[in-house]
Amino acid sequence: MSSLSLKFLAPSLPNSNRFRPTRLHATPPQTVAPPASGATGIDLERLEPRVEEKEGYFVLKEKFRKGINPQEKVKIEKEPMKLFMENGIEELSKMSLEEIEKLKLTKDDIDVRLKWLGLFHRRKHHYGRFMMRLKLPNGVTTSAQTRYLASVIRKYGKEGCADVTTRQNWQIRGVVLPDVPEILQGLEEVGLTSLQSGMDNVRNPVGNPIAGIDPDEILDTRPYTNLLSQYITANSRGNPAFTNLPRKWNVCVIGSHDLYEHPHINDLAYMPATKNGRFGFNLLVGGFFSPKRCAEAIPLDAWVPGDDILPVCKAVLEAYRDLGARGNRQKTRMMWLIDELGIEGFRAEVVKRMPQEQLERASSEDLVQKQWERRDYLGVHPQKQEGYSFVGVHIPVGRIQADEMDELARLADEYG
Repeated sequence: MSSLSLKFLAPSLPNSNRFRPTRLHATPPQTVAPPASGATGIDLERLEPRVEEKEGYFVLKEKFRKGINPQEKVKIEKEPMKLFMENGIEELSKMSLEEIEKLKLTKDDIDVRLKWLGLFHRRKHHYGRFMMRLKLPNGVTTSAQTRYLASVIRKYGKEGCADVTTRQNWQIRGVVLPDVPEILQGLEEVGLTSLQSGMDNVRNPVGNPIAGIDPDEILDTRPYTNLLSQYITANSRGNPAFTNLPRKWNVCVIGSHDLYEHPHINDLAYMPATKNGRFGFNLLVGGFFSPKRCAEAIPLDAWVPGDDILPVCKAVLEAYRDLGARGNRQKTRMMWLIDELGIEGFRAEVVKRMPQEQLERASSEDLVQKQWERRDYLGVHPQKQEGYSFVGVHIPVGRIQADEMDELARLADEYG
């Protein structure tokens, strides 16, 4: 992504009483009840959850392990989240690469399981070096956070740099394993985390890149993306309920008529819509693109109140976790499950996992203007706060160096 999606603004919750982020239950709605088991024509045995909870983690049942892909075998051999939740990273970081390479278990740790902590080993191109991906909901970063990340990559000289990603995120490069515990501690101190940002996890929640300052925004997406990220990672403590998905899973909240958030390529997209005078969201599901297949998200025929977005996120994730395929990795994204069950069959599985097994049908009162001409946010533009402007900055291929990050932080402090 060539344009800077990171905003140097502190996120704040709206004053509206419609948004109460501590609510985790569903509001009793006017609903259509789910069909009885098997009513959608799906074999009841196919609807048996493939995972079960053991010792606080979700693992694939023995009966469903035939024909699984190599990544699933790695997860079964050792729970990846133990590297974080049981402090396995401390022990691993003290081992030399020579020691690590002697055992398949530890070799798989650095090549696969560390991705659950956002660490990607660059074995082929930069052996012993890691890229670290953060969780940065809505792409919001503070000047203090940016300076800290700059200080981390600066120590690695020419090997150190950072990326601004297509999902409004930071990635830092050049990291070496012995430094990881200290870096993780530093991230926590500045209010950041890299947890659950890689492999079969929920990726960074995306929102309007100019949320809160966009004069034409439908809503400020920051409170919603923050809430989703906090829930999915259990406030950066780790949430094993959602760390053994069949594949990665993307979510976004739409706040712009421009659809900067790309709802059509997200597994779950919250589309603003009103219903009977209430603000909320219609839902799209299943969008993704890959070398194997590109699929546009489709309507779930569901609407949720704006102050109650978590239950349906939980239900969709659980349906995918429980029923998604775990064989050919090219056919394990959520849309393949939707294809198999049919959209009504998939919806029925989501409804089963909702509080009171209820989910309202979609609203016809979509708030996104279909004929909107997409704006370019590069350059200087007036923001919604009178007398102020925002600046969209171009970063070639998203690559940025430590000194440039420090300068952005300085500009934010001086003019933000």
